Amino acid sequence: MTDLEDPDLHQARLKRAASLIRQSGARRVLDLGCGSGGLLQYLLRDEQFERVVGLELSGELLAQAKLRLATLPAARAGRLELICGSYAEAHPALVGFEAAAMVETIEHVPPEALSRVERAVFAGLRPRLLVMTTPNGEYNPLYGLARGEFRDPDHKFEWGRARFRDWGQGVARRNGYRVRFSGIGELDPHLGQPTQVALFTRRPPETA
Repeated sequence: MTDLEDPDLHQARLKRAASLIRQSGARRVLDLGCGSGGLLQYLLRDEQFERVVGLELSGELLAQAKLRLATLPAARAGRLELICGSYAEAHPALVGFEAAAMVETIEHVPPEALSRVERAVFAGLRPRLLVMTTPNGEYNPLYGLARGEFRDPDHKFEWGRARFRDWGQGVARRNGYRVRFSGIGELDPHLGQPTQVALFTRRPPETA
């Protein structure tokens, strides 16, 4: 979440991601770039999820997540694992999870590293389903931002809808996935919604 956005928008993202993962029937879930544990908190409250793993590069954010989640019964029962690391690197122990989420994290990746992320996540981890959210750059003027200005100083890009679709469709095509796009937040008839969603679903092997 950025300072410009309504806190309710971030909660809507987390709820949408959790809902899509729940509907898939997944029992083991990866939160890639889990930050301080907002999505993990939603997932751990649902008994459907038997194993929930948060991967986060920032040790500070991971410590916040640990503190935030420590009192939840599911965490105490051993259903939660927190790992300090990058989703741009290989993690053989995390291959084969049914679902994964990347909520407001891909825009923090330098563009030159996106191919590494694609290889590590879609060709390497290969979750059956992956939910990704990212800002819709076209919406930024409604936050009072100038052309080329981002919602957060750490963002490396904020794609418009066409650019995000092009990238997502390419990732899906190259790695044997289908992808469906939607949005979250108040709809502007010309600029779309503030948050973009891509739902990647792995194709069965015989049709990949």
